[in-house]
Amino acid sequence: MSPAECTLPPHAVRALRILSGMTLCDHALEPLLRTVVELSKSALPGACEASISLVAGEGPSTLVFTGRLAIDCDHHQYEHGEGPCLHAAKTGELVQIDDMQAETRWHDYVREAAERGAGSSLSTPLLGGEPLSGALNVYARQPHAFHERSRAVAMRLAPYAAVTIAHMSACQAARDTADNLEAALRSRAVIDQAKGILMERHKLSADRAFEVLAQASMRTNTKLRDVADRLVHTGELLPC
Repeated sequence: MSPAECTLPPHAVRALRILSGMTLCDHALEPLLRTVVELSKSALPGACEASISLVAGEGPSTLVFTGRLAIDCDHHQYEHGEGPCLHAAKTGELVQIDDMQAETRWHDYVREAAERGAGSSLSTPLLGGEPLSGALNVYARQPHAFHERSRAVAMRLAPYAAVTIAHMSACQAARDTADNLEAALRSRAVIDQAKGILMERHKLSADRAFEVLAQASMRTNTKLRDVADRLVHTGELLPC
């Protein structure tokens, strides 16, 4: 056991060792995130539930959660546009609420969270901010559930979620790039076919055939690819 592990409770050490033995290559990404929240739930006190929030261009969302308490508390924050998980995600600060009923910040949210059964919470920031940020959230049913060792456990668990989310984002970006490239190649192919039809039909040069397509596109406010596709499949050219 490392010196750092000696300061953690045994169940937290076991959770960290499980995560340390997992790799992105061996596991699908979403199940790996689910493992992080399940281990957070088991490693932290207070009969808690856990979630991972993501804040991106389209707004906040919950990627994974362990129970109703976690998803309800997350969604109440999204509805109000404020709360501990959003604050942690946006500022990079760890946010601890010791007692939902006594908390003076985010008044509407903490009232609803207490009504749902949350007594305290801990939100640990993930990632580095814009354009992608997030938080590992743990909601306990009792007040004053989290202490220094709890924060240490959360800070040790959070990087596993952060790395997985960053990898998911990179994979999605690669898929988007591939999709865009494929669409561009399909458009180029149909435009080249349309140019060939015009060149054969009207004895035009390649440049002049492209100009005819472009003029039809601009005059009719129709995408160039759609003009070309109509010509290829119907033999008709939109008026230019």
